[in-house]
Amino acid sequence: MVENVQKNYFDYAKELIKLALPIIMGHIGFTFIMAGDVLVAGRYSTDVLAAVSISGSVTSLVYMFGLGLIISVSPVLSNRLGAGKSAKNFFYPTLKIAMIVSFITMLLTWACIPLMENLGFEDKLLPYIRIYTFIFGFSAMGGYLYAALKEFLQAYEIVFFPNFIAIIGIFLNILLNVFLVFGCNLGISGLAIASVLVRSFMGLTLLIYCLKNFKLKNIKLPIKYLKVLVNVGIPISIAVTLEMLTFNSMAVIMGRVDGIYAAAQNILNVITSTSFMIPLSISNAIAVKVGYANGARNLVNIKKYGISGVVISVGFMAVCGILFAVFPSFWAEIFTIDKDLINIIVPIMFIIGCFECFDGYQASMGGILKGLKRTQMVSTANLIGYICIGITLGCIFAFKFKMNLYGFWLGIAISSVCVGFILTVELLRIYNVLKKEF
Repeated sequence: MVENVQKNYFDYAKELIKLALPIIMGHIGFTFIMAGDVLVAGRYSTDVLAAVSISGSVTSLVYMFGLGLIISVSPVLSNRLGAGKSAKNFFYPTLKIAMIVSFITMLLTWACIPLMENLGFEDKLLPYIRIYTFIFGFSAMGGYLYAALKEFLQAYEIVFFPNFIAIIGIFLNILLNVFLVFGCNLGISGLAIASVLVRSFMGLTLLIYCLKNFKLKNIKLPIKYLKVLVNVGIPISIAVTLEMLTFNSMAVIMGRVDGIYAAAQNILNVITSTSFMIPLSISNAIAVKVGYANGARNLVNIKKYGISGVVISVGFMAVCGILFAVFPSFWAEIFTIDKDLINIIVPIMFIIGCFECFDGYQASMGGILKGLKRTQMVSTANLIGYICIGITLGCIFAFKFKMNLYGFWLGIAISSVCVGFILTVELLRIYNVLKKEF
């Protein structure tokens, strides 16, 4: 085991922040792209906003399941680089995997259309849901292309350019949304077309960048590489899907009661997702740094990068929680002028204020486990915490105690504590194993 006694926790934190800053920029950019859809849809029609919320709640589960496989690329390749091995030969295999997954995702997205039409939503929303989902399905190719190449570059700690492209995507998305929705009077179709165009632009731009800056050799897809991605990525896919299922089920279940709850949940998702981009970015940086340390069999670096990342994530989310709880109306009024929507959102912001710290904690713990390529417990923790505990308590609070969407969020806040506890126990167990192995 390699010891490193010259660096303190502050040094590790600086390295994580330096790597994470461009990733933060990109993640916030990607979230703001979705926020742009919500912003324009909310200004166009509450029914359109509800339809986009319902469609996104269902189709994003399909999209995120495949994305879990893709986001395992950077920790897997960083482990190789940390062990002194080359990773460039895995560019084209990564590209092939991304295209296969994107094609499957596109088909599954379209398969969701008849499902959503039979979930009991208001009849007036069904035509909007149908057309938005169909067009949005074409965005899978560009979305997965961008995600895969971003992960490949992230393994090399090349993070500025791919995330800068996401920032450009914010403004391009808003311009296209306004032009297509209002200028061309395409309504909800314009929102979906803008998503396809923006994601395609981001993916193709990154492909050109990689082909220009790397000397890459086209090789067949190594079965061993695919197996490692599956072993690391499938638990991540399951974990992400389960977490999203929990949040999106609130929009679907409450949307059947009244479309305004689906619209409110979409706005709340955007607010919480935007703040979550910081710990998610820190989690990505942790996964890369811990991956290098794991490949080099350096237990000191694994421990110190992990602890530093947890402190940064929890500290940031604590600040966000205070801001959400103290100024709830401000955040709601950014996205809507509908007084009924604001009245639903404002009380929930106090619950979200408490939820934030635990959300940041579990994200950083997941990053450590990704870097160690020990992701199985992440999916188990999400199953127990979010599905078994979160949705169950949410339904009880929402319907038995008549708390509606507020009750769902109360259940989710409790479940996030459980997820963090399970991941802590697992990481302590793995750390003790590594001490013996290294």
